[in-house]
Amino acid sequence: MDVVGILLAAGHSRRFGVQNKLMQKLADSRMVAMSSAQNLLAALPQSIGVVRSQYVELQSMLTAAGMQLVVCGEQEQEMGDSLAAGVRHAVRLHPQSIGFVIALGDMPYIQPQTIREIANRIAVGGGIVVPTYQGKRGHPVGFAARFAADLLALNGDQGARILFERYPAEVMRFECDDPGILLDIDTPADLSG
Repeated sequence: MDVVGILLAAGHSRRFGVQNKLMQKLADSRMVAMSSAQNLLAALPQSIGVVRSQYVELQSMLTAAGMQLVVCGEQEQEMGDSLAAGVRHAVRLHPQSIGFVIALGDMPYIQPQTIREIANRIAVGGGIVVPTYQGKRGHPVGFAARFAADLLALNGDQGARILFERYPAEVMRFECDDPGILLDIDTPADLSG
């Protein structure tokens, strides 16, 4: 019974500009999405990438890295829709999974150990597991399998944050020594790390 990683990589990159930010190179010359995927796969080998249909190069790259893919249709490209599509695929492929770690494709600096710690906390009964760094809430977020129905019901631009409000007693925060949980790529200046 494993925890499944879900990498959300179907966003619009609106703040970044006209280019797909997930295909941009970081200071270490890895592409943003590849770094995010490799970190997730290092911690959770059963990981799924959620991508847009037009991101053919990204699909090839994630498949080569070892991810299973979900390709979102035009109607599934908002945060809630793509998250629900990833969970639906995870439940179908891994029905015995005990939970999910939802990671973002534009957060390439998260350490695999942090992801493992989230999965471990789910394995010992955590409901919604959230890492913090210097008191600030970050990503990725873990959800026990019992929240699958709530995650599957998400749509539009509504992400999983609503579950924090719906189930406050289930939210388990833990402090980690990983500033990467707060660092996403929103603008070209963010690529330098």
